[in-house]
Amino acid sequence: MKDTADYTAFAALDLRVGTVLSVEESRARKPTWRLTIDFGPEIGTRVSCGAFLNYTVEELVGQQVVAIVNLPTLKMGPERSEVFVLGVDDGAGGAVRISVEAPVPPGSIVS
Repeated sequence: MKDTADYTAFAALDLRVGTVLSVEESRARKPTWRLTIDFGPEIGTRVSCGAFLNYTVEELVGQQVVAIVNLPTLKMGPERSEVFVLGVDDGAGGAVRISVEAPVPPGSIVS
């Protein structure tokens, strides 16, 4: 377990729901998908590179994901990841996406 985090550090994170618009292979060193995600009119469209390779393109497009949208952009080789999509380690080098139980508008705040 990691050290106890201060609540204000957690409260500073802006977690939002987004809808995956497109998926393509990223050019990063590690095998990852490059996801283009719609976070609604306030935030717009953002890109995230993630290890969701246990999903096909067809399984991801149109799905909703939960992401942290206010972290600095992360450079991953030639790619840039603008948001951090949350997932659970699947134990085999991939990730299981964290999502919502029912559809919500893109950009909805996770509280």
